[in-house]
Parts: sequence; structure tokens; C-alpha cells
Amino acid sequence: MRFLRYGPKGQERPGMLDVAGHVRDLSDHVRDLAGEVLAPERLAQLAALDPNTLPQVDGSPRLGPPVDGIGKILGVGLNYRSHAEETGAEPRAEPLIFSKAITALNGPSDAVMIPRGAAQADWEVELAVVIGRVSRYVEEDRALDHVAGYCVINDVSERSFQRERGGQFVKGKSADTFAPLGPWLVTPDEVPDPQNLALWLNLNGRRRQSASTADMIFPVAFLIAHISQFMTLMPGDVIATGTPAGVGLGCKPPEFLKPGDVMELGVEGLGQQRQEVIAYREGASA
Repeated sequence: MRFLRYGPKGQERPGMLDVAGHVRDLSDHVRDLAGEVLAPERLAQLAALDPNTLPQVDGSPRLGPPVDGIGKILGVGLNYRSHAEETGAEPRAEPLIFSKAITALNGPSDAVMIPRGAAQADWEVELAVVIGRVSRYVEEDRALDHVAGYCVINDVSERSFQRERGGQFVKGKSADTFAPLGPWLVTPDEVPDPQNLALWLNLNGRRRQSASTADMIFPVAFLIAHISQFMTLMPGDVIATGTPAGVGLGCKPPEFLKPGDVMELGVEGLGQQRQEVIAYREGASA
């Protein structure tokens, strides 16, 4: 099942996508797609509803992040062999984990705004995992039982902030609009193997990233188990699992985003995103 949230920014309503691609409203059944609603058994109950009994939403509404109440966005650095190679980094014995501020959250087709003082804004298509139940000290062989679903995330990054401003990744990852998430939350029954998904990104119509999640150094189940040894993962928490080769930093010479650019990206079975890049505007959140 594909769950989503639609409507103006900050006023999104819960919904699902029917087989014909129409948005169906879930407001009579849940207040929002957050908290205990994200437990796999609760989502299964919602998925069992007959879409024809749900109000159909007219037109093509704006989609927001497909879950609400996100407490943490955690990223995994250099988790694709191809990306490690293009940056000249050696694979690590343990995952490199960083955080991304929740104020960076953005809808899948909302504009991405280059922050003030930025010079090296970059693109990163990634598979995102949304946690569905309280998770601490999870065993790897049970880790996928803790997943509410999967979605697309563009882990937009500002490389000079990330690499040259004191060594803290979070500085380069957290600008407003730097975490487009969605369009949908796809439940695990439709993703039987998260390590066998194609992912891609086009910039201005040119293919820049094209790979498979099979290239991950640390697979999804390992990441959930590993991270849960250090912190409690809560329903709605998002793990961005890393990006493959083809980012702007890896180009020779490096290439970075500029106003007017258009990013289009997707993950197999999880939908597509499209973002126009805009310049910083005082007081704007894009």
C-alpha cells in the first residue's frame, strides 16, 4: 500500500493512493500518519480498507512528507561502494552516522532553496526507511519487522558547510528544504527485498546517478540493528541509507546546484520526486 499526506504545507491530511492512482482521504480513520499509526499492524488495518469507500481527492494536490511526527532524520555516509570510490574514501568497519535537522523536511515536489552563503549545494538520491515501532537493541534478523515503510529522499547537501566548517556533517545537511521526502510511504509487503531496488537521479534532464541498493556496504537490516544499539528509534524516525556515485562533488571538476536547475529522482517501486532549485529568499522556507 502507498500512504501519503496531501495539502498545503503545514496543513497536510492523511491519505492513500488507490490502484488507479487517485488520492483517497483517510481523515475519517486517522488524524495523521504518525506515532502508533505507523506500527505495521495498524498500517495493515488501514491498507485493508476498501478505497472505494474513502473520499476521492480531486485534481493533483501538493504532496507533503508522507509521515508526520518525525523526530529524527539519520543519514549514513559513504554507504555505497561506488560513492566511496568516487570520493577516494576507504570503506569503514562501521557505518558513518550523522543527523539531518527535521526543519529540513520538504515535500517531494517542493522547491529546494540554496541557503545563504552556500557555494557547493549537491544532490543525493537515497532509499529512506521509516521506523514503525519503538526500536532499541534490535537483532539484525528481526530488524525489518520494525519498518513502517520505505520512501524516496533527496539528501541535499552543502559540501563546503559539511567539509570546511568544523567537520560537522549536520551543518551541511540541515538547511531548510534539504530533505524532500516522498511521494509515498510504501509498506514492506510491496518491497520484498530493499537490497534489490534501482535508484536514479537526473539533473536538468541528464542522468547523473544510476545504481542499485545492492551496492550498499551496510544493508538496511544491519543499519537498523546497528543504530538501535546507540539510540532508541521511534515511530516516524527516518534513516536515509546513503547515496551511490554520481554526486556533484564526485565530478571532475566538481559541479554544484544553481538556481534554475531541476532535479528528478526516484527509487524503484517508491515513486519519483521533482524539485526546482531556487535562490535563498529572506524569510522563505520554499
